[in-house]
Amino acid sequence: MLETSARLLRLLSLLQARREWAGPELAERLGVGVRTVRRDVERLRRLGYPVEATRGVAGGYRLGPGAEIPPLLLDEEEAVAVAVGLRTAARVGVAGIEETSVRALAKLERVMPSRLRRRINALGAATVPYAFTGPAVDAEVLATIAAACRDHERLRFRYRSHDGVSTGRLVEPHRLVHTGRRWYLVAWDTARADWRTFRVDRLERPAPDRRFVPREPPAEDLAAYVSRAVSATRDRYQARVVLHAPIAEVAPRVPPAVGSLEPLDERRCLLHAGSDWLGGLAVYIAETGVDFEVLEPPELIARVRVLAGRFARATA
Repeated sequence: MLETSARLLRLLSLLQARREWAGPELAERLGVGVRTVRRDVERLRRLGYPVEATRGVAGGYRLGPGAEIPPLLLDEEEAVAVAVGLRTAARVGVAGIEETSVRALAKLERVMPSRLRRRINALGAATVPYAFTGPAVDAEVLATIAAACRDHERLRFRYRSHDGVSTGRLVEPHRLVHTGRRWYLVAWDTARADWRTFRVDRLERPAPDRRFVPREPPAEDLAAYVSRAVSATRDRYQARVVLHAPIAEVAPRVPPAVGSLEPLDERRCLLHAGSDWLGGLAVYIAETGVDFEVLEPPELIARVRVLAGRFARATA
């Protein structure tokens, strides 16, 4: 009986690890015959697990969706990863998810071996979270948007602009982007016939509409695309600067929330960055640690010249 129970747990773990298994594959993994696999599948079904089977040469077994979430079998590294993710989820600015994450983490830690609990607790004790200052978004709104992105369904919603004006929108959602402070939706606006970036915390009552054929996204790097879009609406000055270094060398020094990069050739890349403070922007560009050439705006070019002279005099 103990051997059979252990084998059932191993079978369930295999079914959770991959979308579909052929019967002979499962038999080989479990060290039993194909008939035993069939009997074990029937046992799992009697226990309430919706194991689906298909016949034929290409047939096999898969764990289908059920009315309830079955117990998940995690190895040690997976359990640690899930626990870390739950701790992080409590601080990502999603309204209502904090308590849910803490409850789920408590359930997971109760069934963890003591050595894993010590690892997780050590990580928590040694970590000081940075205070989240962005606006919180509703978890149900995020789930609705994510499902529409996945299923290629249009979304209808009311959108509140920065000056408080609310308008109706019909969009083809593509992806959600989280910058660390805010959530954004990248979508094709059907009325404006163009790509738009929407702050999710300003989005109200999203509802799925009919399906659509996905378009080519506006950029390969959507984080950089959102960074430029946000900067264009937020910052007074928009800079284009040639950095005389390969993009791989500069990229670690330019986080997406600050600016975006695109390669020009093997030795140069183009920096897009915005700011309301020209002096701060000039110093930031200089602190990338490479030679540079400011293309625009002219106000930034003038400020760099002024600062260059001031720095030269300060060190004369």
